Amino acid sequence: MPQPSKVERIKAQSNALRGSIAEELAEPTERFGEDDLQLLKFHGIYQQEDRDRRKAIRETGEQKAYSFMVRTKNPGGYAPGAFYLALDELADSHANGTLRVTTRQGFQLHGVHKSDLKETVATIGESLGTTLGACGDINRNVMAPAAPFAAPAYRIAREAAHAIADLLTPRTGAYYEIWQDGELVHSTEAKEEDPIYRDVYLPRKFKIAVAVAGDNSVDIYTNDIGIVPVLSDVNVLVGYDLFAGGGLGMTHRKPDTFARLADELGFVEPADLLPFVRAIVEVQRDYGDRLNRKHARMKYTIADRGIEWFRAEVERYAGKGMKPFVALPPWEHRDYLGWNEQGDGRLFLGLSIENGRIKDDARARTKSALREVLARYDLDVVMTPHQNVLLIDVPRAARASIESLLAEHGVRPVESISLLERHAMACPALPTCGLALAESERALPGLVDVLEARLAELGLAGVPISIRMTGCPNGCARPATAEIGIVGVSADRYNISLGGSANSTRLNQLYRELVPAAEIAAVLDPLFIDFAREREPGETFGDYCLRAPIAKTASTEAVA
Repeated sequence: MPQPSKVERIKAQSNALRGSIAEELAEPTERFGEDDLQLLKFHGIYQQEDRDRRKAIRETGEQKAYSFMVRTKNPGGYAPGAFYLALDELADSHANGTLRVTTRQGFQLHGVHKSDLKETVATIGESLGTTLGACGDINRNVMAPAAPFAAPAYRIAREAAHAIADLLTPRTGAYYEIWQDGELVHSTEAKEEDPIYRDVYLPRKFKIAVAVAGDNSVDIYTNDIGIVPVLSDVNVLVGYDLFAGGGLGMTHRKPDTFARLADELGFVEPADLLPFVRAIVEVQRDYGDRLNRKHARMKYTIADRGIEWFRAEVERYAGKGMKPFVALPPWEHRDYLGWNEQGDGRLFLGLSIENGRIKDDARARTKSALREVLARYDLDVVMTPHQNVLLIDVPRAARASIESLLAEHGVRPVESISLLERHAMACPALPTCGLALAESERALPGLVDVLEARLAELGLAGVPISIRMTGCPNGCARPATAEIGIVGVSADRYNISLGGSANSTRLNQLYRELVPAAEIAAVLDPLFIDFAREREPGETFGDYCLRAPIAKTASTEAVA
């Protein structure tokens, strides 16, 4: 009989995610053993190495330059000001001096040494934060629209995200024993018998997003579960629409792995939301593929068995039926940059953070500016799914002085940021990510500079075009739904896909393979020229690519 993957053995024998992490932490080494590396992910930690130094180290025979990435879990992206300021200090004292906003609305610290891990995680806990469940084969950070609008739909979405995060947090005392010496700081109760995950947890990672109807800032179709509150004409909650089966990760040259958008699953009444979310997770727990981790996401469970089978199983686990999916209005992508009204008399300010990296450099002292603004005005922040930061609950009287402080630090207002940069997104990739095949965060800004100059020459500077780049096909920056998706294949080769929609509701299609980094702009240039000449009124670049370039390429290849 086929045997489960080795990760399944590690989870089952982990003693509720303890493993030997505590023992290895006490050892004077720079890394962990293989089994504990898997378990560390459940605690929000990845072991990494500085791949820029790999060649030099290989030549000298030195040990690899190991360090760790620590990821926080912030449902809906919310972070109290005190928590952010604690992370800011940790970035300087225990990490590489930067903070990174993730595409799932959390924070990452990079470059943490093993000897500093315990103090780093303990400090996060003491600051009312957590890293538990930010990674691993469990539900990860629950996304929600970042905008702190007082409108009922946004309030309900935020509340749902927090309730689901609480429901699906692993019930184990391991986190507090290892990182806080058994002291319960963040959780109200630690239970050893996990009622949902049991001792097997999930076959792979699991992602949930809550959206507001019409607002697709969370890329809802790319999640294992998507949730949309449905309100009456007088803004009373009627229930929730549920989507299931989205996910973007795949493997190059493996056609049985693929990106997939979520299906419409059904509608549930307000009291049934958590029971049905639990039922969906439990169905995936019991039916997901535990033999092949590349085939273990819920999208494959649904693709293999069908959405009708899946719905029937979810209803059986929940002990009741679902109602038909309720029609929703068209989706829009919203990034909330610039000044906005909250609806409660206060303002919020959306700041563009290039590829989510909060740092001080020659162009802008963004990290210092955020630290000073939050400390001076006692503000909280919300991270967005597009790796930006919102300063929320801003008194109107503070607007002018905040603008002045940001300008003094070189932080650009949204009006000075090109639309291409505004809609660009990249994963960290090299040098820290062990999965990266090519550059991403360090490559995309230069490419954007070249492309935006060319778009301006063609009269297209005022046309928003989404461009997303990743160093591997796992899809962390969600390139598969972008109008231009660029995915690393090897050290200097990328696949280019075109035709995603501006509102992230459509997958793009492969256009060119193995394009050298230096030739990406040249490959895109003829498309931009034709788009400027042939574009129909109001047509987006993604829509044009489906109508013209991709179709032409397919036709040409068919004739050849």
